[in-house]
Amino acid sequence: MLDSIKVGHFIMNKRKEAGLTQQQLADKLNLSFQAVSKWETGTAFPNIEVLTDLAALLQVTVDEILSGTEKEKEGLSYSKAGVDIAYTDSMKKEMAEYLETADGRVLNGLGPFASLYDIHFPDMKNPVLVLKSEEPGSKQKLAMEYGYTESICHDMINHLVNDIVVMGAKPLAVLDTIVCGNAEKDTMKTLIKGISDACRENECSLVGGETSIQPLVVEGGVYVLTSSIAGIVEKSRIIDGSHIEEGDRVLAIASNGLHTNGYSLVRLLMDRLPGIKLERIKGMTFIEQIMKPHTPYYRAIKDLFDKDLIHGMAHITGGGIEGNLCRIIPRGMTAEIDLSQIRTLEIFSYIKRMGNVSDEEMLRTFNCGVGLCMVVKEEKKDMAIRHISRYYDCYEIGRIEKGSRKIRMINGVDWTVF
Repeated sequence: MLDSIKVGHFIMNKRKEAGLTQQQLADKLNLSFQAVSKWETGTAFPNIEVLTDLAALLQVTVDEILSGTEKEKEGLSYSKAGVDIAYTDSMKKEMAEYLETADGRVLNGLGPFASLYDIHFPDMKNPVLVLKSEEPGSKQKLAMEYGYTESICHDMINHLVNDIVVMGAKPLAVLDTIVCGNAEKDTMKTLIKGISDACRENECSLVGGETSIQPLVVEGGVYVLTSSIAGIVEKSRIIDGSHIEEGDRVLAIASNGLHTNGYSLVRLLMDRLPGIKLERIKGMTFIEQIMKPHTPYYRAIKDLFDKDLIHGMAHITGGGIEGNLCRIIPRGMTAEIDLSQIRTLEIFSYIKRMGNVSDEEMLRTFNCGVGLCMVVKEEKKDMAIRHISRYYDCYEIGRIEKGSRKIRMINGVDWTVF
């Protein structure tokens, strides 16, 4: 017979050991704190529907909860170390739906030791794989704190895909890795769904990955995301900047905000000025502005790959325009960038003003409104601008000249233009 008082004391002690308040435990289980209070006072038992999740959060077994005691005399087990294999196996089965794909190149699903992907491309003479790994940086900590769990997955995949498509690649397959202290089922489902949806939006497939539960390494409630991608490009159509020549024009394709860079500076600003979190900028709170997911560019640029007009592309991430565009400018060429042409966003002006950040630091840390730079033939720039403007704001910000310095900035950003 169940002893409600004993069970209640056990739950309370384990909750405290986990460093959780009644409210925090209730939030993780999507319950009211009164329910947790009733369990701990012995006036009610946890419903069977929440027992598995409760056991995982308290790092015990369901049997231990129901008996109200920890089975110390039993030998060590993986579940006692914080990893319940039965629980994680059942969770993986529920995740299988997010790995379903209509891509016939994906030859297997959840279960095998590795993912199989058919790389036969009869329409390509010399197919080249384009590989990249990415993680969303410190933005993911803010995402977990403020409820942007699914959104951060789009950040990670969009950033990842952008990094390979600037070389002219078609994205194919993504593998994700989630490292956590304890795998909460609802959070895991949200993460996998977000990653899967973002892959579909970028016309590629989530083919598998790894969930690593490390309770003695990572704190409970902490999730660390990374992912890797494989893309494909015909060798003769690789876009790497090697064809950039004098007279080419540099186009800016707009960002929607910070994307996934500059968040260490932003967190410092938030620590110093906590009140800015709810300040409204362009009808949105500061948090809403900085948590906009990274803009995906593949659909906007893919149809230009075979038009013989793109000589180079740079994804503008950490390091800003200068730190990224320089990576594709050939020796002996200079990209002259007119900063006065940049159509910056109000969120950047706000950060600059509130943090008293210098122009140089802003341009080095943030994209400042330019998410991607494209170097195109002068005679075809209007075609490129018209096409891309169907998706995102696109305009000219510079030209290619002969010179020894890869990037030369002229004039200054007008931080008052919104």
